[in-house]
Parts: sequence; C-alpha cells; structure tokens
Amino acid sequence: MNKAELIEAIATATEVSKAQAGEMLSATLDAIKAEVAAGNQVALVGFGTFKPVQRAARIGINPKTKEKIKIAARVAPVFKAGGEFRDACNAKKNKKK
Repeated sequence: MNKAELIEAIATATEVSKAQAGEMLSATLDAIKAEVAAGNQVALVGFGTFKPVQRAARIGINPKTKEKIKIAARVAPVFKAGGEFRDACNAKKNKKK
C-alpha cells in the first residue's frame, strides 16, 4: 500500500473526501515528525511508538575503495510496533498456514 492507497482507505473508512483524508494524514505525519525531531517520543497505544535514538560516531569502511571513513554521530528515528499491532500481523500470518 502506498500513500495514495492509504488516503483512499482513510477516505472510505471515514466517509470524507480524498482531499480531506490527505490533509488529515499529512497533519498526522507532520505532528509525529515534529515531536520526534524535537527529541520526544510519540506513543500510539496498540499501534506503536516513534522515538529518536542517538547513534554514536563511528568508523566505517567504504565497500568500493576499502577506505576507512568517519561516520558522524546522528539522531535516528525509530519505530517499535505495539503488542496489538504485532498480534494482528502474526494472526494473519498464522491463518495463511
């Protein structure tokens, strides 16, 4: 499913126009991005948690030239699925077998 298909699914489920559904999705994603970028976590009970994680600086190797390169420290966004979401994924997997 891509963003357009997700917008269509939201529009159908909420009985709003695709334009309104697109605005709702964009507003939701923008709010999550802003909070995580500010260093806060966003917990959606049953779905999962978005949070920033500090990655330390390290030395890597360029696979093409085999040269050592410095990789700067950075903050990476991380998503951890909630129990209800994991259970839903595993329920579908188990039904296929």
